[in-house]
Amino acid sequence: MNDFAIEKSWQVLQTHGAEMASLHMRDLFAKDPDRAQKFWREGAGLALDFSKNRILPETMTHLLALAKAAGLEQKRAALFAGEKINTTEDRAVLHMALRDHREGLYKVDGKDVMPLVLAERAKMKSFCADIHSGKRLGASGKKLTTIVNIGIGGSDLGPAMVCEALKPYWLQGQRVFFVSNVDGADLAGVLQQIDPETTLFLIASKTFTTQETMTNAQSARQWFLAQGRSKADIARHFVALSTNSQAVSEFGIDGDNMFQFWDWVGGRYSLWSAIGLSIALTVGYDNFEKLLMGAHEMDRHFQQAPMEDNLPILLALIAIWNRNILGMSAHAVLPYDQGLHRFPAFLQQAEMESNGKSVKLDGTNVTGETCPVIFGEPGTNGQHAFYQMLHQGTDIISADFIAPARSHYEMGDHHAKLLANFLAQPQALMQGKSLAEVKAEMKRAGASDGDIETIAPHRVFPGNRPSNAIIFEKLTPQSLGALIALYEHKIFTQGVIWQINSFDQWGVELGKQMAGAILPELSVSGEAKPKVSKHDASTNRLLNHLNDMRQSGA
Repeated sequence: MNDFAIEKSWQVLQTHGAEMASLHMRDLFAKDPDRAQKFWREGAGLALDFSKNRILPETMTHLLALAKAAGLEQKRAALFAGEKINTTEDRAVLHMALRDHREGLYKVDGKDVMPLVLAERAKMKSFCADIHSGKRLGASGKKLTTIVNIGIGGSDLGPAMVCEALKPYWLQGQRVFFVSNVDGADLAGVLQQIDPETTLFLIASKTFTTQETMTNAQSARQWFLAQGRSKADIARHFVALSTNSQAVSEFGIDGDNMFQFWDWVGGRYSLWSAIGLSIALTVGYDNFEKLLMGAHEMDRHFQQAPMEDNLPILLALIAIWNRNILGMSAHAVLPYDQGLHRFPAFLQQAEMESNGKSVKLDGTNVTGETCPVIFGEPGTNGQHAFYQMLHQGTDIISADFIAPARSHYEMGDHHAKLLANFLAQPQALMQGKSLAEVKAEMKRAGASDGDIETIAPHRVFPGNRPSNAIIFEKLTPQSLGALIALYEHKIFTQGVIWQINSFDQWGVELGKQMAGAILPELSVSGEAKPKVSKHDASTNRLLNHLNDMRQSGA
């Protein structure tokens, strides 16, 4: 990494960005009939069209120069080599090993991790086979057909998103629920729908101390016992996804029902590990393996494809351009497949927890912007919610449009209409509609001159709003795996260029510490509490007023 070269690359991009400010994408398309072909790449079963961005070929040349100056190729090699690139926690980052099968390639402290990975994967496969065949039954002899995953963050968002996306692959008679929020309504709503005799609880917590997860787990345990089950039955109905064997044993879970992962697996990158047991139990272990295969294919693409043809790198560089040079503070993820309705929420954590940082690896403050706000909804729902702002708002927001060519549910022309919207929305964002075009359109429709002058400005679309399109044949375990890995490597690439650590999350700690201090001061079950005055005036007033309301029953 060359600091001078990095600074020079940023300067070149800033100058180039100023030159691009007056250009409109509709003119860029009109001037270059090959534009769509120039900005189209394929890899791991996915196709990326990034032509609807305010870029020229020289833009990409400058961005690639920045990536090289930032040492992306060396950092990528260090990632796959198991070097401890998570410097603040002194950890390697090797979630790629979880979806590989080759031994000798992934080492931590000089030791090959693949024997551990393959052994745990074999244990998961055997466990799934026993559950699905009925060899392993509940305490009353009934088949375990309902899965309740209790976790939070990466132990919830990833598996929940994947299970929703792969609903066409659910095994017949299988059900899965996810509980994450410490709000009792979350767990209570699930408990009302399940039978304790046919339910298997998965408690997903690396340390088995996560407050929200363990609170829900203890309440689930109490509910289970209250249904007439014994403590001995817990061993047949509760599974731990953890590394804390002592705490797991104290909870009452049989050691054979504990699945582990390792400190080189970050929470938001853990769905490929034992944390994905809920996925394997719901869609079958073979489909879980196909999910891993798709991600592995993208890993190989990220490792081997030239930078100028590398999908994760290109997606990251376009994001850098839109965020840092063109000043866009938000990015929308817009999947045109209902199965991906949880994908934007998954990416909120994956990207904002990874790259929502303001301190560089060397401890100094970053000098520009890092992660934008990530949000989204599936199309066409989002079109009737926030697309108004995308098209005509004062903030320009970049977007990723994602769609499969074919649906699992080919009902009449439903998918054709969905795809028509998938194609039309980014086209409209790019082209826009000028005042002259609006006036001419209204004139042809017979509007009066007065109405034209009054209404026309409201119908103007400025256009020139950037988007990427990602397409694939069908939403399958393999294509989903590749899509998730695409974004994982995009996030890593952005972090390298911003010179931040994408793999820690210290920002979640302070609020948790303060909540721990406040908890004993809150009234539980209506008991009286003394007035609190040790916090700031606002927190004191809120806390005391809440206690008054809880004690009075108001």
